[in-house]
Amino acid sequence: MRRLRITVLDLTTERPTRAMYARLMNANLASIMPQAVAVWCEQAGHDVRFICYTGFEDLASEVFAEADVLFVGAFTQAAHTAYAISNMHRRRGAVTVLGGPHARCYPGDAARHFDYVLGFTDRTVIDNVLRECMPHRAMGVQWSAAQQPQSLPSVEERWKFIEPTLAKTPMLKIVPMLGSLGCPYTCPFCIDSTVEYQPLGFDQIRSDLRFLLGKVRRPRVGWHDPNFGVRFDDYMGAIEDVAPPDSIDFFAESSLSLLSEPRLARLKKNGFKAILPGIESWFALGNKTRTGRDVGLDKVKRVAEHVNMILRYVPYVQTNFVLGLDTDEGPEPFELTKRFLDMVPGAFPAFSLLSAFGSAAPLNLELQRAGRVLPFPFHFLDASQAMNVVPKNYEWTAFYDNLLSLERYAFSWPQIARRFRANQGAIPKWINILRGTSSERFGRLKQHERVRALLDSDASVRRFFERETTTVPQPYLDRIENDLGPLWSSLPSDGLEHDQNEYLHTQARAPSLSTLRPAMVRIS
Repeated sequence: MRRLRITVLDLTTERPTRAMYARLMNANLASIMPQAVAVWCEQAGHDVRFICYTGFEDLASEVFAEADVLFVGAFTQAAHTAYAISNMHRRRGAVTVLGGPHARCYPGDAARHFDYVLGFTDRTVIDNVLRECMPHRAMGVQWSAAQQPQSLPSVEERWKFIEPTLAKTPMLKIVPMLGSLGCPYTCPFCIDSTVEYQPLGFDQIRSDLRFLLGKVRRPRVGWHDPNFGVRFDDYMGAIEDVAPPDSIDFFAESSLSLLSEPRLARLKKNGFKAILPGIESWFALGNKTRTGRDVGLDKVKRVAEHVNMILRYVPYVQTNFVLGLDTDEGPEPFELTKRFLDMVPGAFPAFSLLSAFGSAAPLNLELQRAGRVLPFPFHFLDASQAMNVVPKNYEWTAFYDNLLSLERYAFSWPQIARRFRANQGAIPKWINILRGTSSERFGRLKQHERVRALLDSDASVRRFFERETTTVPQPYLDRIENDLGPLWSSLPSDGLEHDQNEYLHTQARAPSLSTLRPAMVRIS
């Protein structure tokens, strides 16, 4: 096999930015798998350039160096950026490969713009791509391992890619680590709901933490586990074996059901500074919140008590909500969330709009069968800028009125001040101030205000939302063109269009998975 010039591109954002919050956080949103791919390519004997795009780099000078192979890792909101970059590289003769969430959610659409589209990816899959390494046009091939990888390159092996990425942020440099894949819960809207929970090696965790303690004065580690702490004692044991108490700052996403008070005391002892539990809904998913059959105000009170307890041990808590679920009806879910915020002034609320990301989750198939998925351009599919699912129990105007009422309340100056007073420690206080006043929050509020106004003033927008047309309204197209800037001219002519019911149509064709190589399948 010849020595290849390989570029690995991790897209943490879809557009250029100069926002302060993006400067602080985008580099900390770097994914682990692009770093792992870069390691595997080097170990196979190839020359690798690794780029983490945070929105501040000059794409023309950094991304478009000559390459034989381009690997891109992207979430769906960065798909148009990825398609444009792939198109430019393919024109120059490069073979292009897409992995990450968008490749798993919309493999058929991505195959129109990449030579290879990867599902579950391990070293065998990467080796096979590099061995074959040939153009596949007009439709790329879809390859996937039979399951998630059993192991990943260590932090030490990834360090040459981690270090320059973290250098892009002025402070709060967070090293990405992963202790498990998949999730034991079955939330129907989640991409991990059908992926079997799989812990990775605890000896590797010990080795990674030893390396970091020898490399960084006081490391900060962000666990990328979909649900951290499922095997709680094993995790804490691995940390305690190598790290003195409170010598590393840890950040993790977990569920309330795992966060009992004895465990919180142990987390505090071991330096956990931020926890992101999923509350999701006041009328469903009680197994994740340990509230059983309690719903409505009863659930609000129990969860508020629990989260306030967490804040006594962990200084930063982000509570995650999904808005627009089929169990929601009327203003009550939104008003209950306001009550929760009053009861738990120290928690930072994060609101996601119910979204159907292609074939990511079982619920999406049901929504597509019901004709409830709108063909919003990928650029807006980040669970915040647009909701591509027609709500079951709301008219669009009523939904946005309730959403705006909640967001204006949650990020009002009185609420921001209450969070500031309730938080313990300088870093949590100022991160909440920055987040609450940044483009991340005020920017999203303005976006939702624009959508609400367009529903009244622009007939093409109303027809699109009401499923009377699939033509994307001009205000959305204008926004994409503005955000892509010079990449707009390289976006393929059909790059803005996608089949929002791809999952349903693929199922209808009853695809078969034929063995391509051991532990690897081609999706036809």
